[in-house]
Amino acid sequence: MLRIIFTPQDVGRVRIAGEPDPMWETVFSVFRLQRPGPAPIYGPWRERAVRAVRRADLDILLPLIRGRYYPDFLTPAEGRQGMADGIEALLSTPKTRLKHDMVELARLGEPTPSWMRQLAEGDRPALQRLAGAMHSHYQAVVEPYWAVAQAHVEADRSRRARALLDHGYEGLLGSFRPMMQWNSPVLEVATPFDQTISLDGRGLWLVPSYFSWGQPDVLRDPSLPPVLVYPVPRDPGVVADRKMPANAVAALIGQTRTSVLESIGDGSTTSELARRVGVSAASVSQHTAVLREARLIHTSRVGKAVLHTITPLGAALLGDHPGRPNE
Repeated sequence: MLRIIFTPQDVGRVRIAGEPDPMWETVFSVFRLQRPGPAPIYGPWRERAVRAVRRADLDILLPLIRGRYYPDFLTPAEGRQGMADGIEALLSTPKTRLKHDMVELARLGEPTPSWMRQLAEGDRPALQRLAGAMHSHYQAVVEPYWAVAQAHVEADRSRRARALLDHGYEGLLGSFRPMMQWNSPVLEVATPFDQTISLDGRGLWLVPSYFSWGQPDVLRDPSLPPVLVYPVPRDPGVVADRKMPANAVAALIGQTRTSVLESIGDGSTTSELARRVGVSAASVSQHTAVLREARLIHTSRVGKAVLHTITPLGAALLGDHPGRPNE
């Protein structure tokens, strides 16, 4: 069990990242190659990833990312600014951090290649090989799915934002049930390890993740800036390269549905769309049903409201292609 203890100041210092962290996603993608997760969600990705991944990258990454612990230095805070910043931070990891994390990894008792011992000693070439493997693996198996991951993260952020606006930070933290249990002042997360983190006024950075599956994860050193990475709900239909059925394309044609799609923004309820477009809620429901069938929007329930968010396919139709982190 993971227990995160909040002070009154910490509750107001909870923040949710606006996009996945490419360093964390790269780490989780290595796990997905070993433990695939649900086939409807990860099956198509894994089939492509197995063909695209470089064996030389896995030879370096698998010994580090294989069990209940993996080094904190693989997921530096700078990763939230993009892959380039994350890799630069990895290359700048202090020798004390390398040694600390590698000693923790060695305690699992797994065989340790010689290059890992060199890494623990701060060997620069070993660190450069690791950084190269992280970047290459990201480009091969994560970056092609970035728009899909971003769409799911945006949908999740819309749900969390709605909980925050309706019920405050207590409602936001409570919205993560059953994945997490908020019993003020403690957030409890079922994990395969026992850990207690006292925030002590530092706040908490919540990072939505597409490639994470099961339980949320944290940096294991409690002295590091508090981060909680959690898996977002996934819809197997929200994929960037899925073709719209011909009948759905024909049904989509029309100014009103275009207006509905354009009005969704970062996420809108049925009643909000009705006010913006100037039609009845019943009419909006009919139009969103067609848009959803065409895979242009994703619909989820937040409390009593129905929330609509745009998919990568819908964004592309409007000429708004989701961005990717820096290479």
